[in-house]
Amino acid sequence: MQYSKTELLAWNVSILLFSVVAAVNGQIRYSIPEEMRKGLFVGDIAKDLGLDVRRLVSGRARLVLEDDNQYVVLNQNKGHIVVNERIDRERLCAKKSPCSFSLEIVLEEPLELFSITIEIQDINDHAPVFPKKEINLEISESTPTGTVFLLDSAADPDVGTNSLQSYSLKANEHFVLKQHTRADGSKYAEMVLQSGLDREKQSKHALILTAVDGGEPQMSGTVKIHISVLDANDNSPVFTQSIYKASVLENALRGTIIATVSAVDADQGYNGNVTYSFTHLEDGSACPFEINSNTGAIKLVGDIDYEASPNYEINLQAKDPWGVTGASKLVIEIVDENDNSPVVTMASYSGKISEDSPPGTVVALISVQDKDSGKNGQVHLTIDEHLPFKIKSSLRNYYTLITAQTLDREKLPTYNITLTATDEGFPVLSNKKSVYLEVSDINDNAPVFSQSLYSAQVTENNSPGVPLLQIRATDLDQGQNARISYFLFEDELNGNPVSAYFSINTESGVIQSLRSLDYEQVKEYKIRVKAQDGGSPPQSSNTSVIVHVQDQNDNPPQVLYPVQTGGSLVAEMVPRSADVGYLVTKVVAVDVDSGQNAWLSYKLQKATDRALFEVGLQNGEIRTIRQVTDKDAVKQRLTVIVEDNGQPSRSATVIVNVAVADSFPEVLSEFTELTHDKEYNDNLTFYLVLALAVVSFLFITCLVVIISVKIYRWRQSRILYHSNLTTDSRKSDCKFGRAGSQNVLIMDPSSTGTMQRIQNEKSILDEPDSPIEVCLYFTFFCFLHLCKT
Repeated sequence: MQYSKTELLAWNVSILLFSVVAAVNGQIRYSIPEEMRKGLFVGDIAKDLGLDVRRLVSGRARLVLEDDNQYVVLNQNKGHIVVNERIDRERLCAKKSPCSFSLEIVLEEPLELFSITIEIQDINDHAPVFPKKEINLEISESTPTGTVFLLDSAADPDVGTNSLQSYSLKANEHFVLKQHTRADGSKYAEMVLQSGLDREKQSKHALILTAVDGGEPQMSGTVKIHISVLDANDNSPVFTQSIYKASVLENALRGTIIATVSAVDADQGYNGNVTYSFTHLEDGSACPFEINSNTGAIKLVGDIDYEASPNYEINLQAKDPWGVTGASKLVIEIVDENDNSPVVTMASYSGKISEDSPPGTVVALISVQDKDSGKNGQVHLTIDEHLPFKIKSSLRNYYTLITAQTLDREKLPTYNITLTATDEGFPVLSNKKSVYLEVSDINDNAPVFSQSLYSAQVTENNSPGVPLLQIRATDLDQGQNARISYFLFEDELNGNPVSAYFSINTESGVIQSLRSLDYEQVKEYKIRVKAQDGGSPPQSSNTSVIVHVQDQNDNPPQVLYPVQTGGSLVAEMVPRSADVGYLVTKVVAVDVDSGQNAWLSYKLQKATDRALFEVGLQNGEIRTIRQVTDKDAVKQRLTVIVEDNGQPSRSATVIVNVAVADSFPEVLSEFTELTHDKEYNDNLTFYLVLALAVVSFLFITCLVVIISVKIYRWRQSRILYHSNLTTDSRKSDCKFGRAGSQNVLIMDPSSTGTMQRIQNEKSILDEPDSPIEVCLYFTFFCFLHLCKT
C-alpha cells in the first residue's frame, strides 16, 4: 500500500508520541505504530534498563524472540532497538487488541536476562469491505412495518477507532437503518421496514449501504441492496433461543455434531418451511463449522485449536420460502487438550567449550515453550545423568546447561547432549532436542616422537640437499596446539655447527645433508632434534639421530713403492744366476677406502719379457717364473696395474725398471744414453727449432717434477695418516720397509757413476717461489716467446 508524504510525516511524528517506556515488575514495554520503516527507532534499551552501552557490547547482547520473525534488532553500539522489518498488526494479531509481542535481551559474562514487550498500535490502513458486491433481498409486500432484515457486515482488519464505526443507508421512504454492537465491540447493521410495501406500485427497490471507519483520514466501503417485493407472507421464522451455547474439545473429530438449532414459522404449508444458514461471516474467513440447512444440525468440518481461537460466535438465520428471516446467535467454547509438545529452543549456544573450563561453567541458555494452558503448559527439562553436565532452572521457562565436572578433550572431544522437555498434561507429551558440544583444545600435551633414536645411512660424496630421513612426532592436542615444528640443536660437529652439515624442514621433519660427506673424514654424525608445538606457551620434546656415512669407491689405489720420480731411473738388480721364483721386488699400494673398495689386486700389464716375470695377484710380489739366462736383456721394463674391488673399480699403474746383470758397470753401460748432436751452424731455422724443443722439454720436465714431488709428499702424509693399513688391504699392518733383497740403483742420465738414493725430509719445492718454480715460470715465458717468434 502506498502512502502520501503527509501520511508518512504523520507516522514519523507518531513514533515520538507512541514510543512509550513503562517499567512494570521489571519489564520494559514500548508502544509503536504498525508499518514503520526498517531502521526507525523503537526504544533506548540501554537508557531504560540503566545499562552502559559498553556492557551491551562486552556482554554480546542479543535479542531472543519467541518465533522466527525478526521484527526488531538491537543496535549494540547505540543501545537502541530499531525496526528490522515492516510490522503488519493485522497479520500479527488479527482482531486481538492490544497487539504485542514479547522478546528477551540476553547478556553474557555474567548472564542477565531482561523481558521486553512491544505493543503495536493500529493505523488506519484498511477500508471497510463487504463480502459481496450486491445484496439481494426478497420481501413480501405483507411484511409488517418494523420487520428487521439482517445485512451482511463489512470487514475492517483495523481495530479501535480505525475499525468499522458506523453504517449508513441511502435515504428512501421504506427502510431505515439500525446499528448494533456485539460484546466484542464489532458492529453490524439491520434494515428496518418503516412503511409498507406495495408490489403493484414498485416491485423492486435499489439501496446503497455504506460502512465507514473512524480513522484519519476516514475510509469507507459500499454495497448495493437489491430488493424484490413478493406477495404476502405474514409471519417470519423465530428461533427457539435467542442465544445458543455449545462446547467442543479441540481434538474432536471432523463430523462431530456440536449443536442443533431450530426456528418456528407461524405460517402454514409452504410459507412455513424454514431453512437455516450462517450469516455475517467475514470474507475469506475459514469457518470450521457447517449447518444443515434443513435440520439445523451444526457439525465440525475443519480444524479447531484452542491456542489459536478459544471460542467462536456465529450469527444464525432462519428463512422461509418467501425470504422472511429470523436471527439468533451460537457461541461455541473450545476446550483445551494437551495437544502441543514442548518446544526446546537454544537461546544462547556457541557449540564449543574449553577443556579447562571449571565446573559450573554455563554452556547454553535454553528456552522451553508449550502452547497449551494450565498444567498442560507446565514443562520440565532434563538430560542424561551420565554426562558431565547438569540443568539449572533460570527465569520464566528458561534453563541453563552448566558443566558438572572438568572436561578432557583428548579423552572425549565431543558430546551429543539430548535435552528432554516434558509437560504435566495428560497424556504426558515430551520433545527431545540433540545438540553437539565440541570441547576446544588447550596446549596440555607435548609432542611425542615415534622413536627415541633414529638412524639413517647415506653414501659418501652425496649431492648437497639429498634427504636423509624423515622424523615424525605426534601431539594429542588439536589445531595450532598440535602443529609441530622441527629444529636442530646448535651442537658442534668437528668444530663446526650442526647447521653447516645438516638442515631440517620445520614442517615435514625431513633432514637433509647440506654438503657432500666424506667417509674417510667422518664415518658417523650424531645430531639432536627438537619437536615443538604451536601452543602458547609451546611444549617440546627431543630425540637423537645418528647418520652413518657409507663408503664409496672414490679413491684410486696409491702406490707407495716403488716411488716414481722424474729425475732419475730406479732399477731393481736381478743377478743372472737367479732361480725360478726369485723375489725381484714388491709393489706396495694402499687404498684409503674401506671394505671391498680397498681390496687390491696386482696384474702385470706390460713387460719387456713377459715370460720372465710375474706379479702376485694379492701381494704385489714380482718374481721370476723361469731361470735367468745370459741371453736376457739387461734392461727390463715392467708395467704393473693395481686395481681395487669397488664398483666400478679404480686403478693405478707403476713402472718397475729391472736390471738383469751381475755387476754395476754392466748396468751402467746399458742404462747410459749418450746424445750426439749435430751442428748445423749454416741454418738458422735449425737452431730455432732446437731452441723450441729444448725450452719445451725444460717446461714439461719442470712441470712433471713439481707434480710428482707434490703427489709424493701428499702420499707420504696419507701413509702416516693411514698407518694402520697393510700391503694387503685386508690386513691391519703396513709392511713396505723392505723393498726386496737386492740392491737398488739410482741411475742419472748425465753421469756415469753410481749414487745412493737419497730422500730429503723437506724438498725445496715445498718452499714458495722455489728455484724450480722460478725456472718453470721462466721456461714457460721462453716457450711462449719462441712460439710467437
